[in-house]
Amino acid sequence: MPYDSKKNRIFFICLSVAFGGLLFGFDTAVISGTIEPVKHQFNMNAAAEGWFVSSGLVGCIAGVIIAGMLSDWLGRRPALRFAAFAFLLSGIGCGLAESAGLLVAFRIVGGIGVGIASVTAPMYTTEFSPAATRGKMVAFYQLAITIGILLAYFSNALVASMAPGGTEAASYFSWLFTTENWRGMFVMMSIPSLVFLGLLLLIPESPRWLIQKGQTSKAMSILTKVLTEQNANEEIKAVTNARVAKGITASSMFAKQYRIPLLIGITLAVFQQFSGINAIIYYGPEIFKKAGLAGEDALQVQVIIGVVNVLFTVIAILKSDKIGRKPLLIAGLSGMIVSLLVTGACFYFNYTSGLLLLVMILLFIACFALSAGPITWILINEIFPNEIRVKAVAVCTLALWLAVWVVGQFFPWLLHQIGAAGVFWIFAACSLINLIFCLRVLIETKGKTLEEIEQIYIPAH
Repeated sequence: MPYDSKKNRIFFICLSVAFGGLLFGFDTAVISGTIEPVKHQFNMNAAAEGWFVSSGLVGCIAGVIIAGMLSDWLGRRPALRFAAFAFLLSGIGCGLAESAGLLVAFRIVGGIGVGIASVTAPMYTTEFSPAATRGKMVAFYQLAITIGILLAYFSNALVASMAPGGTEAASYFSWLFTTENWRGMFVMMSIPSLVFLGLLLLIPESPRWLIQKGQTSKAMSILTKVLTEQNANEEIKAVTNARVAKGITASSMFAKQYRIPLLIGITLAVFQQFSGINAIIYYGPEIFKKAGLAGEDALQVQVIIGVVNVLFTVIAILKSDKIGRKPLLIAGLSGMIVSLLVTGACFYFNYTSGLLLLVMILLFIACFALSAGPITWILINEIFPNEIRVKAVAVCTLALWLAVWVVGQFFPWLLHQIGAAGVFWIFAACSLINLIFCLRVLIETKGKTLEEIEQIYIPAH
């Protein structure tokens, strides 16, 4: 097979897996258009509404917990298929739910899919990608998340604009997409879910997982389809030698030699969320309205944020393997700190209706998408050895989702207690801590094989 064909096959495989990120983003954002109609239809009080919104996060945490077991026991590909099926079941189930209880139950199912995908998809890509393009390939996952969010916004707008059907044959369609159109918003997720399931039929198992399970001949068969025979042999030899040299089992994740990479992974994951990205995205529409840009059109606001998010994630994809992970993180975190400080000052001095506030919010989104967004996912999937990667990545991802919960739980309370200025300055302080940590602890990983990275972060004893 010609070299370009092999490269294209790797590209196709990594893009197929990244599609799990699109469903991650879609599932997270689709709820934005359903909260009000669902609340009124099922007569939800504040507590019930909060449970409906947060139930997906409960599913995420459960999904992260079981992702390690599924990926280690059955393999990366079956775990991804399980996630795809969970997305499909959630979309159809939420759309047809006849009670608030069933609706929440299927939201949890979708959250489980998000949790499994958030662990397994970037990890699979990390294990499959060549060292020279690994950063780009893993960053595709973050790009897919941002595209999924945008797609959900457009999908919700499309469903909301549909006119009622005029025939009896169209009555069921009208029930889903016009009479109770929040149902159609959820059902639309079944379309990308089916695409994801189809793509997963075309991808192989992770060769590194196969080697770990002693199935070297199967790993060789897969690797020779994407690498030259010589490179495939070198890859298998490097992975095998690394395992033999350490003689450490996967159960020793909390052993002393893994403390530094585990600390790095958890810190990056937690402080990605303590930057306030989700709070700012949720608060963004109100900020943009005060800035006089969007009026009452919330969709326009979301699309502007979403487009900036996508564009700068593309830049991160193009530059992560050229400039490097650490320089992008340092530059992006520096920009985030400046934008958060100035945003806080705008609120402190009550300057919330001018262009400056709008520019600072967009600058924050751009810097996050350039750095902490994609680079965090790249690094936490690079710095662990094969034997513990799935468990360690699951722990880091669990820490990330718990941080999402903390920010979502306490952001409204902090906003009430200390005001918007104080909250944004707290986010700036967290990003400063992250910057100092990265400057002092991170070692560049661009262009290095996973075994070379392992030697950097986990020196031989």
